[in-house]
Amino acid sequence: MDIKDRGNYEAEHIQVLEGLEAVRKRPGMYIGSTSLEGLHHLVYEVVDNSIDEAMAGYCSEVIVEIKPGNIIKVQDDGRGIPVEIHPKVDKPAVEVVMTTLHAGGKFGGEGYKVSGGLHGVGISVVNALTEWMEVEIAWKDGKVYKQKYERGIPQHELQLIGNCDGNCTGTTIEFKPDPLIFEEIDFDFKLLAKRLKELAFLNKGINIKIVDNRKEEVQQEDFHFDGGLISFVEYLSQSKKPLLSEPIYIEDEAEEGSIEVAIMYHQGYNTSLYTFANNINTKEGGTHLSGFKSATTRTFNDYARNKNLLKDGDDNLKGQDIREGMIAIISVKLSEPQFEGQTKTKLGNSEMRGFVDSAVSSFLKTYLEENPKVGKAIIEKAISAAHARKAARKARDLTRRKSALTSTALPGKLADCSKRKADDTEVYIVEGDSAGGSAKQGRNREFQAILPLKGKILNVEKSRLNKILNNDEIRALITAIGTGVGEEFDLTNIRYDRIIIMTDADVDGAHIRTLLLTFFYRYMRPLLENGNIYIAQPPLYKVKKGRREEYVYNDKALKELIEEIGKDRVSMQRYKGLGEMNPSQLWDTTMDPENRILLQVDIEDAIRADETFSILMGDKVAPRREFIQKHAREVKNLDV
Repeated sequence: MDIKDRGNYEAEHIQVLEGLEAVRKRPGMYIGSTSLEGLHHLVYEVVDNSIDEAMAGYCSEVIVEIKPGNIIKVQDDGRGIPVEIHPKVDKPAVEVVMTTLHAGGKFGGEGYKVSGGLHGVGISVVNALTEWMEVEIAWKDGKVYKQKYERGIPQHELQLIGNCDGNCTGTTIEFKPDPLIFEEIDFDFKLLAKRLKELAFLNKGINIKIVDNRKEEVQQEDFHFDGGLISFVEYLSQSKKPLLSEPIYIEDEAEEGSIEVAIMYHQGYNTSLYTFANNINTKEGGTHLSGFKSATTRTFNDYARNKNLLKDGDDNLKGQDIREGMIAIISVKLSEPQFEGQTKTKLGNSEMRGFVDSAVSSFLKTYLEENPKVGKAIIEKAISAAHARKAARKARDLTRRKSALTSTALPGKLADCSKRKADDTEVYIVEGDSAGGSAKQGRNREFQAILPLKGKILNVEKSRLNKILNNDEIRALITAIGTGVGEEFDLTNIRYDRIIIMTDADVDGAHIRTLLLTFFYRYMRPLLENGNIYIAQPPLYKVKKGRREEYVYNDKALKELIEEIGKDRVSMQRYKGLGEMNPSQLWDTTMDPENRILLQVDIEDAIRADETFSILMGDKVAPRREFIQKHAREVKNLDV
């Protein structure tokens, strides 16, 4: 598939489908929400247009600037949005693109063979949701054009404002989000930089720069990766102990589209597969992921049989065995992507399953024959994983048999609630017997269960499932929640609607919380995706002055309270442990649904979450030290 064969990008390539009437009335339908997530989506939509030019082979640099007042400027050196009169509507094509929903080169298939943008809502939606927007185009005739809009409405006709020398084509978009639409307007530099870095990985060779000029100290990051997906998988592997000396890289194209795959194996036990279609993170997988899984499972098993690494009578390796320790990125590009799933991030194109399967298996057959040491290392690790999987199954079966012989299948330390259905029930995971005792006495027994844990649970980042299942505290946790773990996880068996981590507000408490979150992320991840995991927020201080007594949950609130009541004759207690509170205090501050503060844990960015857990909980010390040094100033509560 030659994506450079459509170099003519003219006004007639812009298809007009419908207008913008509903965008300002129902912005959430077009950008997801009017919260910070929707706000940042504006930038992604504009940048996607520049990336479309890069995928077509006509753009090498994109610059994103956050200006004072949270004004965004996106500049590229692509071909420029066409400025000629559109034949159907008798307006400049750029005005049609900026003011008509679903008007653009990507809809007709003539301007772009491949394009990104999840829903294709395009820059017209961004225009409609801004207080003002300006577009400046350096066109192939050597002239520069400009037009300004307010809340999507052109303020003047397209203007010729000057000339440029040489090859100076490109588009510059500048806009200010509309405060009438968005709840809060404050762009997050790190969030934008993360997405731009991802795009640079996915489109090798492109230069992407982000600059934040809102403060005196300018923040800037530049992204350029000649290695593309190879660089991406190396970046994700940096906190792991490698099994291979270099990544496996697969690239192919056919009538169905193009594919790039980068695979790296490490000595750990977790699997990380990330899939993209036209630069969109297909978090729910889809046909390209199915094709990859079937290809790797079949090809590695065939190789193991042919090389007698699996003997006659041995079971075939399962896909999960072969993928243990694998980090893989699968990126496909196709002309007509079909997205499905709850969040429209699952690729549905049936032809991609066979295409990816064929491309991956064909490459791996040759690669493994040419690299026998690599093949042997991967198969030996997979055989070890298979033995551990069978041991884990025995451990699960043993746990079930033990449970059947006792009067109750639930752990003895669990103080269960009286309601039997999961709806509106909750279990508090509490550290230690002292806090557990206070929680048991202070709770509402009808819908609140308490599970005290003894000490710190096993760090699952460094252990296989068979070892994890032999840990008493983790086994009690699994049994109490009821869903099972890993491949056997079944959300329909959940026993509580809310699973609440309640640990002390000190370093040990934070460590236990991190260990629990690591376990949930690695082995019960659907609980996080479904929004079942919460973190309790106990107060940090109790402030008393005269008859007035207040609980304070953070240092900012403490400062505001002291300013309000004055410093004289104030007594203040800093809570470090939940055990310092009696049952009624614990109920009033941390467990009463009317007064408590709960933080719901979700996964906004699986790649970033995976990377963070690997750095903080993995074997390598250097990346952890670097992480601590980089983020030390962001610490809010530190025991001295």
